[in-house]
Amino acid sequence: MNEHDSELIAGMLENKGYLSAEDQNDADIIVLNTCCVRETAENKVFGLLGRLGQLKKQKPHLIIAMGGCMSQQEHIGLKIKQRFKYVDILFGTHNIHVLPELIDRIESQKKQIIDIWSEQKDIKEGLSVKRFQGVRAWVSIMFGCNNFCTYCIVPYVRGREKSRQPEDIISEIEELVSQGYQEVTLLGQNVNSYGKDLMSGIDFADLLVMISDIKDLNRIRYMTSHPKDFSDKLIITISHLSKVCEHIHLPVQAGSNNILKRMNRGYTREYYLELVEKIRLAIPGVSLTTDIMVGFPGESDADFEDTIELIKNVEFDSAFTFIYNKRRGTPAAGMEEQVSDEKKVARIEELIAMQNKISLCKNKMEVGKTQSCIVEGPSKTNADLMSARTRTNKIVVFRGKRDMVGKPVQLHITGCSLTHLEGEVILAE
Repeated sequence: MNEHDSELIAGMLENKGYLSAEDQNDADIIVLNTCCVRETAENKVFGLLGRLGQLKKQKPHLIIAMGGCMSQQEHIGLKIKQRFKYVDILFGTHNIHVLPELIDRIESQKKQIIDIWSEQKDIKEGLSVKRFQGVRAWVSIMFGCNNFCTYCIVPYVRGREKSRQPEDIISEIEELVSQGYQEVTLLGQNVNSYGKDLMSGIDFADLLVMISDIKDLNRIRYMTSHPKDFSDKLIITISHLSKVCEHIHLPVQAGSNNILKRMNRGYTREYYLELVEKIRLAIPGVSLTTDIMVGFPGESDADFEDTIELIKNVEFDSAFTFIYNKRRGTPAAGMEEQVSDEKKVARIEELIAMQNKISLCKNKMEVGKTQSCIVEGPSKTNADLMSARTRTNKIVVFRGKRDMVGKPVQLHITGCSLTHLEGEVILAE
């Protein structure tokens, strides 16, 4: 979501006449697009702001703007006003589209602007977007979240769920395909909730069918899916659509019913395990990834063991793992029975070690198989190799030519590591 917001910001700036600077020291404007899901991200932002303050002394004309989820929190505005007076513009998640106007104001007024909207009634369509180069493109289908998990700040900074009209989504994707993009990733805090606020009756499964009908679009991905809203209709629809990739990111967060209830996740471990079984029966070879949090308030040793057992049972292809940390303004921040840092660290280390074994085992099972991939470009870790992505969202590195970017290729998997597969070209179009 934040990457796509950055594309919007870059697009609006270029439309205003700015060009991308290779080095921040050469920039006339620097925009920080922030996240506040974890405390670490906030600390990095404040550290960066401190360094930018020194740059501002050297370049008084430099415009510093800060937006994103972190800006949307009320106490952040006060902190910026008091401690970082050299930040020229503070804007939020609901008014990204007015950034060009705010820049005009700062250029004429030379006075700090803090402009945060509590909500946005209508979705703004037709904004300029500076897409990151490649074969894949992000497409937001909805904004906000209605779930109010007790640890999560997102509903407070992104607002309530708002779905884009299906015709606007289709039009955007058709334009992307005409520009040469092979694959789209549909974005939403909970894509399964798409359409609940629309009068048309079109839900996420219906939208996938409509997008699948777009000519010359090769692959469709989506994130993130909330387990409680993953309907039987959606499972059946995905299983019948050849363009929808066999990869589902399905955050479980915890394997204990006690903790799931305290998190307000809306499902039980039994429901989640049954859902996984349904998905795997309907979509053979599906890759399942997840988010897992340890150290949530009240998590006992038994609760943590329930999470470990669930991971062993499901055998996720990979997992994003987190230590719980307090987010100001969320119910969990005020809960009693906060888990000690020592226990959190011990639990996350055990969890990561176990998941790494499972992930490596899953990758080893790919060796000897042939995978249909789309070449994305040079490998990020080895410039001598090319990188491609399987339908199950696994990276494959192989020896190939730069002119293969964007082309489908059949790769025979010859080896693997924890993070990627290794392959050889057996057929390229």
